[in-house]
Amino acid sequence: MTRRTDWAEYEFAASGAPRGRGTGSGEGSAVDGDAAYDDVADGDGPRDGGGARAGGSRDGGPRGGRGRRRRTFGEAVAEDGDASSSSRAEREEPPADPVERARAICLRLLTGTPRTRKQLADALRKREIPDEAAEEVLSRFEEVGLINDSAFADAWVESRHHGRGLARRALARELRTKGVDPTLIDAAVSRLDSEQEEETARELVARKLRATRGLDRDKRLRRLAGMLARKGYPEGLALRVVRQALEEEGEDTEFPGDEGF
Repeated sequence: MTRRTDWAEYEFAASGAPRGRGTGSGEGSAVDGDAAYDDVADGDGPRDGGGARAGGSRDGGPRGGRGRRRRTFGEAVAEDGDASSSSRAEREEPPADPVERARAICLRLLTGTPRTRKQLADALRKREIPDEAAEEVLSRFEEVGLINDSAFADAWVESRHHGRGLARRALARELRTKGVDPTLIDAAVSRLDSEQEEETARELVARKLRATRGLDRDKRLRRLAGMLARKGYPEGLALRVVRQALEEEGEDTEFPGDEGF
């Protein structure tokens, strides 16, 4: 895995660029698709925003640090995009030149939060920036490294896999909603090999297993396999991992009804 990109290292050479200020605008988009993988549907865990249980993260993903839980990459994108619009940058009179306006908008959105080119392009279109001016600014930002969809995809995969336990299929789906190029998506998710994916699936099942004790074996299998399916794990892998976990507890897993969980 590549290390998480420290986007605060980048600086824009032009004068007047805000540095290290939390001046995000209302353009920020919340993490797409989180609800699709929420374990609440089967009663497997608390909704996002609830207190984390001891021994694991809020959604059954790998454990975070001690004390206050560290924000994942996806959560940082959502939260930083909601910064107050009453900041000094927002109160200033916007420049008349569309190129300067586009530049100012992009700098505000990128302060402390990585964005894809498509996310920025959508924000500029919403602000009615002419296409020619938007293209000029976005291309320039790519040249200097302020926009880097490849690094964005790598960091997204690393954080969302370790933070929420999402599998390659779910990660690719999320990156598509961010407008990342399919080639870059394939390269990013390919860094997550099958062995790591299976190991994470086992950790997720181990954390949920205790909560299913007392249920009949069919319901246990369906609930645990369904949790993995919502996180993007293939059906065959999900069933195999769950069966092995149940067998270790002494459950007899040789029974019909494996389809359609």
